[in-house]
Amino acid sequence: MSKPALQLMRNILMNDKIDNLYASQQSGQPFSFNHSVAEVFPDMIKRSVPGYDKILRNITRLSSHFVKPDTNCYDLGCSLGAASLAMSEGIQHQDVTIVAVDNSDAMLAKCKPHIDAFKHKCNIELIHDNIQNISITNASMVVLNFTLQFLPTNDRTSLLGEIYQGMNDDGVLLISEKICFEDETINQLINKLHHQFKSDNGYSQLEISQKRDALEDVLIPQTLEQHIYNLKDAGFKHIDCWFQQYNFVSIIAIK
Repeated sequence: MSKPALQLMRNILMNDKIDNLYASQQSGQPFSFNHSVAEVFPDMIKRSVPGYDKILRNITRLSSHFVKPDTNCYDLGCSLGAASLAMSEGIQHQDVTIVAVDNSDAMLAKCKPHIDAFKHKCNIELIHDNIQNISITNASMVVLNFTLQFLPTNDRTSLLGEIYQGMNDDGVLLISEKICFEDETINQLINKLHHQFKSDNGYSQLEISQKRDALEDVLIPQTLEQHIYNLKDAGFKHIDCWFQQYNFVSIIAIK
């Protein structure tokens, strides 16, 4: 029996497989979205990313407001499909396609059952590819939910430009990212607060340290100011940060 999208999103986040990937001494391999990560990803996100559930709820609200009939929506870096389901829950039209893209086989394998379990108002098309290879066309909404941060910095501006070119007037782009701060005192303070957030959620200091090391050359954060500059450079005229908790933000850009 099909389940409402919001319930499926809760199920994704309430997965009972605990993230203990870094609980024992590791060999120093860089972080990747492999099978082990896919198995515990909901718990990892829930305990590591403050406000993730709020971002999903507002993706639903934004899709209700911005998505127009006979248009496409894109979830670039869809992981387990939570943002796609959030969009689908809010869309008021049946003639809309959500294109959900990820380059991880393991993540898409876990994503497909979530998508199949929901009776969609619109079609959700799963694509295995790098998001830079996707042609954005007739788009009324695009979501980059903690995705841009994993791309080389030189590739980010060109991707934003392609999204802008493929987006319809009054379309919305939502970007959620981990950021850094120009002021090093503030940067260190916010990082400590985030580490305390993870510690409060049951991660040990060994886990926090090893996860940080694994992500060091994989997740490259930029400042909020740099993200806004890049969006303006791509052509977006209406840009602001609507959510921030510690070093995690979500930005809205309207064409």
